[in-house]
Amino acid sequence: MLGGFSIGAAELRAQDSPRVQDQAPKVPDSTADADPVPAMFSHPESDRWWISGQANWISQWHPSFHSPYQGVNSLPPQAQDATSRVLTLFTGVRLTGTTELLCDVQESAGHGIGEALGLAGETNLDVVRNPTLSKAPYIARLMWHQIIPLSKESATSARTPFSLFSTLPVRRLELRFGKFGMADFFDTNTYGSDSTFQFMNWTVDNSGAYDYAADTRGFTFGAMLEYHERHWAVRFAEGLMPKVANGIHLDADVSRARAENVEFELHGTAIRHQEGIIRFLSFVNHANMGSYREAVDNFLAGKTAKPDITAHPLQTTVKYGFGANFEQPLNDWMGVFGRWGWNEGRHESFAYTEVDETAEIGIGASGKRWRRKFDRAGLVFVTNGISRDHQQYLALGGLGFLLGDGRLNYGRENVIETYYTLHVWRGIYPSFGLQHINNPGYNRARGPVIVPTLRLHVEF
Repeated sequence: MLGGFSIGAAELRAQDSPRVQDQAPKVPDSTADADPVPAMFSHPESDRWWISGQANWISQWHPSFHSPYQGVNSLPPQAQDATSRVLTLFTGVRLTGTTELLCDVQESAGHGIGEALGLAGETNLDVVRNPTLSKAPYIARLMWHQIIPLSKESATSARTPFSLFSTLPVRRLELRFGKFGMADFFDTNTYGSDSTFQFMNWTVDNSGAYDYAADTRGFTFGAMLEYHERHWAVRFAEGLMPKVANGIHLDADVSRARAENVEFELHGTAIRHQEGIIRFLSFVNHANMGSYREAVDNFLAGKTAKPDITAHPLQTTVKYGFGANFEQPLNDWMGVFGRWGWNEGRHESFAYTEVDETAEIGIGASGKRWRRKFDRAGLVFVTNGISRDHQQYLALGGLGFLLGDGRLNYGRENVIETYYTLHVWRGIYPSFGLQHINNPGYNRARGPVIVPTLRLHVEF
């Protein structure tokens, strides 16, 4: 799609999102227009300070569906509904011409259908996978951001909660240190990375195979270095891994547990003089992860009552993966996007979701075509799969942190999602969405599941 690039300027401004369940609302995407997205209140004109807020309510429902059996981690087949809420306050101060401090506070509450169990492509990215977590406000991000100019030439930059600078050197280094979400900066996509305005499925807004370092809420402590050139950019980050799969506590012993993430990004013109972007991603996780094959072998040898991925002594194992991500505008109001992701699938899904291979293709649009430039719409298809060892583990009754029907008639989990977001007045954005999930939890014996959605997003 993006072959034959004549390389263009590389100027990534990451969108605002943590991306594991307790998802922070993101910086508005660019599919609407270059104009600032309307908010309830005016933001400070000075580029020294930033203060803004977002609120996101998502209400979902599914009717009853076919299910001849279910297990501990199954999505219940009975009709059910659930509503989640995420509130975020974004603050920042520019200390010097090249230094700033960013701090975001977040509060989340409510539930997701099935309490986020039973689907690899869970339908609500705002849902935290551990409903017993405290509902008290918490610091979502606390980052030191340092710019190191490498050229005198500068260019204007859109200010966001992640960067308050209105101009930036064309060639530069950027250093970030502190608490943040890996998916704030890696695997972002203009048309499919924003659960506040766009799609809501976990494996649409992020690559499901990208098991990035994060606690249950989607954040980690780490450091990131970016190099930006006129034609390309590259970023590298080191982050802490959780002590256990889907755990809220991070392991501070970096000799035992850590994650390396690297992404290379190219901008260029391929279609109708419209600049597209392609990103290549790789990650390597070191953590106390179990092996699906060892868990199956121990069960078959009678050492455990059922396959148990957690039945092992404290150890350090390695899980790695790769991904690609593209976005290509077709005109000034519509574009196509897609992702491909793969990880080795031998070690347990540990931080994001239970996906070992994924492919995605979709289309995003703004309402500019029909004179509603702040409206958004989209349609996407994503197909997710797991490794043979992972399949056998679930088929024999093993449990992951998301999946476990007790047995398994394996089939790829396929998701179709569509949405329309309406700009009503100032910072008020209601949305209507629909998801169709075939083979929920990779099980041909269950489903399909249909999930209508209502969302209300407010920008302050």
